[in-house]
Amino acid sequence: MFAIKVLSIFDLPLLLTAADDVFDNPVDESFAREFLADPRHHIVVALDNDVIIGFASAVHYIHPDKPPELWINEVGVADSYQGKGIGKAILNEMLNLGESLGCVNAWALTDKNNVAANGLYKSVGGRISEEETVMYEFGRSEE
Repeated sequence: MFAIKVLSIFDLPLLLTAADDVFDNPVDESFAREFLADPRHHIVVALDNDVIIGFASAVHYIHPDKPPELWINEVGVADSYQGKGIGKAILNEMLNLGESLGCVNAWALTDKNNVAANGLYKSVGGRISEEETVMYEFGRSEE
């Protein structure tokens, strides 16, 4: 069984307990502290015995001519916990959080061939945008 929790600044020690294969890289304490201290950054986790086994991170943002939106940055679940509904539970909690913050829309990007992500997003009511979106990356520090 697992528990779902929205983390706050007081949960820094907990964020440092993530299972090895949940995030792409080891959690950096200074980055984690800064993330948790920012009121527009959000992270929802799944816990098994106080160890993070899955997460979704997001940013809610505003724009001068648009209502608040929630950008879902990333969803990850430890390999041994995949296929058990954890990602869906985490994402639903994140969408509920966005709604409580007044976000009128939520969105995420993924690759067309990422079967797991596409399945997850569709399972919580996501639909593929009709736009022909192209993503650009700007790696200024990598010149």
